Amino acid sequence: MSNVHLRKLCITRGGNQVIRDLDLQVEPGEFLVLLGPSGCGKSTLLHSIAGLIDLSDGSIEIGGRDMSDADPSERGIGMVFQSYALYPTMTVEKNMSFGLRIAGAPKAEIARRVQRAAEMLQLESLLDRKPAQLSGGQRQRVAIGRALVREAGVYLFDEPLSNLDAKLRAELRRELKLLHGALGSTMIYVTHDQAEAMTLATRIVVMQGGRIQQIGTPSEVYERPANRFVAGFLGSPSMNFVEGQLEGTLEVQRRFSAGALAVTLPSDCVAAMGAVTLAVRPEDIHLQPDGPLKASVTLVEPMGNHQVVWLDCGGHVLSSIVHDPRPLAMGQAVRFAIDVARVSLFDPASGRRL
Repeated sequence: MSNVHLRKLCITRGGNQVIRDLDLQVEPGEFLVLLGPSGCGKSTLLHSIAGLIDLSDGSIEIGGRDMSDADPSERGIGMVFQSYALYPTMTVEKNMSFGLRIAGAPKAEIARRVQRAAEMLQLESLLDRKPAQLSGGQRQRVAIGRALVREAGVYLFDEPLSNLDAKLRAELRRELKLLHGALGSTMIYVTHDQAEAMTLATRIVVMQGGRIQQIGTPSEVYERPANRFVAGFLGSPSMNFVEGQLEGTLEVQRRFSAGALAVTLPSDCVAAMGAVTLAVRPEDIHLQPDGPLKASVTLVEPMGNHQVVWLDCGGHVLSSIVHDPRPLAMGQAVRFAIDVARVSLFDPASGRRL
């Protein structure tokens, strides 16, 4: 396994600066996920680590060596792309071993590596088949196997599951996590799917506009988002945001007020009085008969093991995750409570966490 260190990385494409002064340290054996919306620069960043995109400025170290100008073949990386990119006329075994054969590796070594990767990815019975005889999930396993046989110090994954259906994505997501545990290799994974990021990552890097917005464990990024963008990007449904005023003094608990929606915040809240944005996740809004807040139901989305209930509280639209299976009617009056220990406050101007 190898570490990856990016220093002051800048990448310009078509006259536009895609990555700006980016610093990132990836620890050996880490499963780091680059997460963000389309166009945020995450794939460009991954491709620069692989050596497929030239840098405008900055440096890339892999395993303690400066690889900023090295060819992709010299970087000690294995890469899995979004498309399978398999040779249609070659068998699974030939596809997996292609790079090693081109490099002139001994036949016995090639056979050992292919067999090891095939066992890990449950491909032993498919080695003599061609890509046309495989399902989408099997083809992606072959693409992953082709990277694994390199026995690289770092593995790069560029949205490898995006072409698969939901069931296959969930299966391969689990297999990738088990594979990382078995190999202990350094893995850098690009996705816009927050479920993949939350389940796979040891740390998540949330990106927007070519910049890192937050780095942390999945629980850190989810529970304490650094700014409003991160808060709104993670979670389904998204976090609820309410613009209002923070009232109170140093001696009295602060109270958030936004018309019909008003709550007393925990005693450890030290944010300054004035305009703030209160954010609360849907799972922290609880429908209960004796709740202090009133609302009417505007929409109910059945999700199997829970319901997403949309509420109107004095003009504020809120989503709540409800595990009670009892049906709710459109327009029904309900009462609810907010778990104030789990709310976040953001500066309405800068979006930063208070």
